[in-house]
Amino acid sequence: MAKEVAGLIKLQIKGGAANPSPPVGPALGSKGINIMDFCKAFNARTQDKAGKVLPVVITYYTDKSYDFVVKTPPVAVQLMEVAKLKGGSAEPNRKKVAEITWEQVRAIAQDKMPDLNCFTIESAMKLVAGTARSMGITVKGDFPV
Repeated sequence: MAKEVAGLIKLQIKGGAANPSPPVGPALGSKGINIMDFCKAFNARTQDKAGKVLPVVITYYTDKSYDFVVKTPPVAVQLMEVAKLKGGSAEPNRKKVAEITWEQVRAIAQDKMPDLNCFTIESAMKLVAGTARSMGITVKGDFPV
């Protein structure tokens, strides 16, 4: 018999750095989930991605057990890594802060593809380029056909 789902918790935690302090502790503690057990399991699963911000979706059940899925880093974080920035532009329509190529956009789109609601790599590339534009990052050249 399947367990009854009580709810979902969505968090963004740095890989290999989950600890019981906020935001992890209060989010899990209020639902009755064992915080240290989750932190150990999350850190073990994300050792190879240490330091990167990773979204995690925790499904908790009525019997206080849980499952979690670790997703790929957000597109904005990946764009800042590629462009070597600390943050996006305050005025993205006026002040451009960096420039990237379509090859870099394609690499990010391929990495993020399992978590996106796109069917083709071209549509995923357009989504990543739109995020770049809203951060004040320009994409060099024309869209590859």
